[in-house]
Amino acid sequence: MALVNIHFLNLQSNYLFADIAKKVNAFKVMHPKADVISLGIGDVTQPLCPAVIEAMRKAADEMGDKETFRGYGPEQGYDFLREAILKNDFLPRSIRISPDEIFINDGAKSDTGNFQELLHWDNFIGVTDPIYPVYIDSNVMIGRCGTFRDGRWTNVRYFPTTAENGFIPELPKGRPVDVIYLCYPNNPTGTVLTKQELRKWVNYALKNDALILFDAAYQAYIRDPEIPHSIYEIRGARKCAVEFRSFSKTAGFTGVRCGYTIVPKDVSVSTFEGERIPLNQLWLRRQCTKFNGTSYISQRAAEAIYTPEGREQVQQTIDYYMQNAHHMLSVLRSLGFECYGGENAPYIWMRTPNGMGSWQFFESLLYGAQVVCTPGVGFGPSGEGYVRFTAFGSHERTEEALQRIAQWAGKK
Repeated sequence: MALVNIHFLNLQSNYLFADIAKKVNAFKVMHPKADVISLGIGDVTQPLCPAVIEAMRKAADEMGDKETFRGYGPEQGYDFLREAILKNDFLPRSIRISPDEIFINDGAKSDTGNFQELLHWDNFIGVTDPIYPVYIDSNVMIGRCGTFRDGRWTNVRYFPTTAENGFIPELPKGRPVDVIYLCYPNNPTGTVLTKQELRKWVNYALKNDALILFDAAYQAYIRDPEIPHSIYEIRGARKCAVEFRSFSKTAGFTGVRCGYTIVPKDVSVSTFEGERIPLNQLWLRRQCTKFNGTSYISQRAAEAIYTPEGREQVQQTIDYYMQNAHHMLSVLRSLGFECYGGENAPYIWMRTPNGMGSWQFFESLLYGAQVVCTPGVGFGPSGEGYVRFTAFGSHERTEEALQRIAQWAGKK
């Protein structure tokens, strides 16, 4: 008799964005002529830049020629892309990374979810709250999170990040945390950590032999030169941190699928007997067993964003979205809403007015203005009383959505 992995049954009934889609579809069925604008799910809308398109065409032509056709590629990625990442993303920041510490993937979501497979099931995890749901859900799947009670998992340490503490999570007290999830610039709040604050987490991890899993998917949106783009800008991080990056929001690769993970050779975890196991070789072994590598065409596309013309074109797209973010922040604040983020990230984190619940505000905005946001409570208990807006729409649709919100807010 085949038995189910009972830990999957502990997952909440639906993924956050599936719940949103279900509610939006129900609204559309009841209002078939409604023109709904989504500022909720963080998918991009601007097309791939010309340098990327040209690289994909060239790579596709190569795959159609017997002399240049490629079959299975290296599981950890082609050298041409790993070298481009090293030279463009890390060397300019004086970060010491070697090509064999770079693992190309099919998007950061996969690796942030899969990396926890390398760790014993009873490691005690800590997460900033609110948080990207995949971090917790992937740990639930292995049985690491305990039971779900009153909106929290019993074996997870939550680090609240709210307006009351300036969106700066406090270091754990009491029982040490074994694995720490950090995402900066933060999804969903759009806030950032200074080098001084990030250094506290690195020092904590070194002191307590903890592992930091650092999601830097939105680093390209940072505007403040004092904000770190990588955890490896902090001394000692090579010994305690793994970093995840993505081309999805940076270069519009949500439909192309490509990103990468940095696993330094210096970072290791322990067996019960005290033997140190380097995670670099363990992750390589895992990838060679369970991952056939990212497509050649996708990797050539990613390489193109590091060319002079590619860098310029990608930056234009990032600037386009950040113009949306700045405009949204300005308009929403002018309407009297309390908003955060939007300065170094493409997300606006807004407190719901008059103590309204996150889902209640979501439905009120959907039915009152035909605009979709993301309920903050879907990202964790500290997200209750907030909603997230994304800046990934077009200028025109974003402007129309803001006008609708202003009209709706004026009637309330």
